[in-house]
Amino acid sequence: MPTERTALLMKHKDASIFGLHSGFLDSCDRFPNRMALEVDGAAHSYAGLRDRAAAIAATLQAHLPYGPGNLVGILANRSLPVYSGILGALMGGFAIVPLNPVLPVERTRQMIGLSGLRAIVVDAKGESQLDAILANADRPLTVLLPHTASTEALARRWPAHRFLGSDRIAAPSGWSPASAGPDSLACLFFTSGSTGVPKAVGVLHRNALRFVAMSVDRYRECGINETDRFSQFYDITFDSSMFDLYVSWALGACLCCPSASDWVNANKYVLQKELTVIDIVPSAGYAMNRANGWRPGRFPGLRLCRFGGEALTAELAAALAAAAPNAIIENVYGPTECTVDACYYRWDRVVSMGESEYGMVPIGFAGPQVETLIVDDQMLEVQEGEQGELVIGGPQVTPGYIYDPERTRAAFVEMPGHSGIYYRTGDLVRRPHPGQPIIFLGRSDHQIKIAGVRIELGEVEKAMRDAADAPVAVALGWPLTSNGAAGIVGFVAACGADARTIRERLKQTLPGVMVPQEIRMLDDFPLNANGKVDRKALLEVLKASTAAG
Repeated sequence: MPTERTALLMKHKDASIFGLHSGFLDSCDRFPNRMALEVDGAAHSYAGLRDRAAAIAATLQAHLPYGPGNLVGILANRSLPVYSGILGALMGGFAIVPLNPVLPVERTRQMIGLSGLRAIVVDAKGESQLDAILANADRPLTVLLPHTASTEALARRWPAHRFLGSDRIAAPSGWSPASAGPDSLACLFFTSGSTGVPKAVGVLHRNALRFVAMSVDRYRECGINETDRFSQFYDITFDSSMFDLYVSWALGACLCCPSASDWVNANKYVLQKELTVIDIVPSAGYAMNRANGWRPGRFPGLRLCRFGGEALTAELAAALAAAAPNAIIENVYGPTECTVDACYYRWDRVVSMGESEYGMVPIGFAGPQVETLIVDDQMLEVQEGEQGELVIGGPQVTPGYIYDPERTRAAFVEMPGHSGIYYRTGDLVRRPHPGQPIIFLGRSDHQIKIAGVRIELGEVEKAMRDAADAPVAVALGWPLTSNGAAGIVGFVAACGADARTIRERLKQTLPGVMVPQEIRMLDDFPLNANGKVDRKALLEVLKASTAAG
């Protein structure tokens, strides 16, 4: 039996159904005719979306061995199969692996191989990658294509795999959703890994449900309810998308997904779709605020605006507060390993400028049942007012990196005098005095964020070494910004390949945000007293070049 059920999740008429999909099912019972989703120019009711998801769930169950360890990939982007596929996999008792056809095929193949998934739900965009993916598949895959019934050509080219088009995706009469165990895997998110291999963070149903319940409780108190219209600006491969999808559906609200063309003018989309809740990274906010995009009073209909994924400047928070005078503005903080949100800071139009340091908004206070400790290098708690590494405990902490026990042991630790497992964030913060918010100071390692995407520079360096067939490569975030870095500059030991060739090779293996904007070839790298590459010296080279330019 589940160890924890919130009042929200117990409302479902079938109390035996437990899982990340239970909030959606509850809203289907309460609001069957309300719109649950707007995507691709069409609106879908809760009842209609449930029927589509049920068809996928039943089809997966009919063709895959049932088991909590079975994973289903969602190779789709901003289309109906994204949402029916996610809900269908969960309702069928499977875990999901969000994929993105916008990423390089090699990256997608790597994630499919690491996850060991058995089936993929694909839309028209994802279908364009299928041949390249299946050419290197190490196991037979079941491929669902809800957008088309024409699968004969694929079946002829790839007879080892099973293809199910729209004509073969259906739910039998009387079918009902599966229940998940609290310790069963719900989602597998891949983040950048320092060894060149992406880290697979496994989110359990109990982790995700605790996050959803915390969010619903927090925002329902502010009046957010089934009448609201949520944005879905985050891609599903970004863990922050869990707020967009599962919190909106648990409330019975409508989720609005912009197309790529809508993103060209996101401010116009907010107004046209009459959004009331938006959740964005600060980098997106800077783009939206260009040319006075966030002029005072522009968004009177917004009721909740959340920033997350990277550090937030007080200037940007104040700009949105002026543009959305009726909205609550929040800075939310939390690593993927702790299931989306761990801390909150609510912007106060009177006092928050004074609470911000160096122009950066605090990450605030721990959410309910979230435990935060700030420790020194010896993992001992620092004194009030001192800085240290933030470690996080509580029911939202995930079990770690799937298939990588060594990394898990290093990052998920026991704390002296405390029970449970804590996650080492690698983030430097200042321990507040009582009643004061936590202040974010930066990273303690070589991990950076660009446009809200967390990047291990070690992964970029490995890719550069492979692309150049060079023994040494260093990646640095540059130019530096208040949120981390605007891009990456790479340094590679002189070799047979030139910088342009190396960049072209990297584009085939890395997401665009991870490809260095510039690569410099060096005959000799500067070394520090320990004989290691002196990254600070390389950073000074970049600073000098900028000053000279």
